[in-house]
Amino acid sequence: MLWKLIYNAIAVPAMFVGFYSAGCCNPKIQEGIKGRKRVFTELTNQLRTARPLEKTAWFHFTSVGEFEQAKPLIEAIYAETRIVLTFFSPSVAPNAKSYPYADAAIYLPLDTLHNAARLIRLVEPSLIVFSKFDIWPNLVWSASKQSIPIIVVAGTLHAKSKRLSRFAKPFFRSVHRHINVHCAISEADAARFQELCSPAHQIVVTGDTRYEQVYRRAISVEPNTEFIPGQATLGRSLQAHIAMKRPILIAGSTYAEDEKMLLPAYQLLRENAPENFPHLMLVPHEPTPERITEIREHLDREKLAYLCFSELTGDVDLSVMDVLIVDKVGLLARLYGLADIAFVGGSFRGSVHNVMEPAAMAKPVIFGPTIQNAYEASLLVDRGGAKLVHTAQELADAMTAWLKDDTARTTAGSLGKQLIEENLGAVDRTLVHLQEYI
Repeated sequence: MLWKLIYNAIAVPAMFVGFYSAGCCNPKIQEGIKGRKRVFTELTNQLRTARPLEKTAWFHFTSVGEFEQAKPLIEAIYAETRIVLTFFSPSVAPNAKSYPYADAAIYLPLDTLHNAARLIRLVEPSLIVFSKFDIWPNLVWSASKQSIPIIVVAGTLHAKSKRLSRFAKPFFRSVHRHINVHCAISEADAARFQELCSPAHQIVVTGDTRYEQVYRRAISVEPNTEFIPGQATLGRSLQAHIAMKRPILIAGSTYAEDEKMLLPAYQLLRENAPENFPHLMLVPHEPTPERITEIREHLDREKLAYLCFSELTGDVDLSVMDVLIVDKVGLLARLYGLADIAFVGGSFRGSVHNVMEPAAMAKPVIFGPTIQNAYEASLLVDRGGAKLVHTAQELADAMTAWLKDDTARTTAGSLGKQLIEENLGAVDRTLVHLQEYI
């Protein structure tokens, strides 16, 4: 096969060089390289103690969002099926490795023919499931050669995807034609997948499984749950916010690029609508010491009063603080429950993060222009449950409009939650196709 030869002779070596070169100056990539050094030994040891079940489903995802889309499917088949997880990004590694519904979980080694064949020999999968779009050619070709069925779930292929370009399309056709079923999240995605497949391929619209995942989590969150940083209880301290009747703005999963828009917009709120000036809870995507220092310096320049979550004590009066920097992971879902407005980060950097989570809690959502990775973000905008902004001024205007109009803010939140509820059912529709093979 010509494309297979080109991929392994040119693309794979270039991938190795690029990956290891970038690792010299990128700590996250360094972590991924380190995590891949003993993957086959780790996998062998994990499979040795895995449940001795007849069928094995191997799920692959790149990062946290794709893992969330796979989770409800994994949990639905776990009792009768051995589960093996592979992932690409270090950001999802701790969650995947501690996930109670996995028999084995490792980094996916780089996509060589040797690695793909060795993984298949060890895992002996009955089915390989790719979540969303992280599809690796040698793994697909090797599995197809052994007649192992392959399914894409919650499949997305946006209109500007490079896979659909004139020069890339023939290559990706040589990959996708070996995938048995594409479960797409929308009719538009299904039509684009069809461009990479023949009419004989099974392409079905099943919806996005993440709707179930975020909705289930949203309805389980108790807004009044107490948060305990060390010996302090944030739940008690938050009563100061409520007593002062100042609204709360949650900025979730932010990067520096988001904060460069968010903080000037926040200052504009102070100047133009002091009567509705909200408290800001800033939740950086990765609260490393370096990022927290960066945020502190930015807030100092903006002359905003702030405190870190880790610095809270029981007697702290948060009512005098403008900004609470949440320097701990795992709290965002509960914090969204306290929000009057949610700003979702990533949208001024490379790709927006999870907009479904606040929407499922009936919170009006704001984000920046980079949403091509999240079909649900555009749906929220169309429905009226979210606003898309391009500048700090637009962001300030969007927040001001909702802060001044309680009815409009409540309506927007209700419309977002309604959209989430209307899209439930993707798990059952997708399971029909998985169960054909397991």
